[in-house]
Amino acid sequence: RWVTRPRPHVDRIASAWLITRFIDPEAEFLFSPPERFPADAIPFDALGAEFGHQGEDCTFETILKRCGLRDGRLAQLAEIVHEVDLRDLKFPRDEARGIDLVIRGLLAALKDDHEVLAHGLTLFDGLYATIGERA
Repeated sequence: RWVTRPRPHVDRIASAWLITRFIDPEAEFLFSPPERFPADAIPFDALGAEFGHQGEDCTFETILKRCGLRDGRLAQLAEIVHEVDLRDLKFPRDEARGIDLVIRGLLAALKDDHEVLAHGLTLFDGLYATIGERA
């Protein structure tokens, strides 16, 4: 089991996608305020979590590095997630604004965090499948 804060935005959704698709296919995700994180769950994208922001990296980048995942498409996704999450222009990706708007739309339309996550996982499946293609 994995746990993060409620109302997931890009870094939490992308990290959950990465966990499910490349690390723990049976992952179960919980959403809770940090002070109520269950002791038997692995926290991510929360203050002080091993799988959280580290230095200049967002959680997605931290997980990629900690788990030794090397894949060109994942690296491109990491740049997009970083830009949407941190907005520091380290990776000025054209896709960032659109992804931000789509996820904000999911959060506005859906009140259940598990529904937001389910739609977000599909979004990242599509991004991973098509990233690097030219229109």
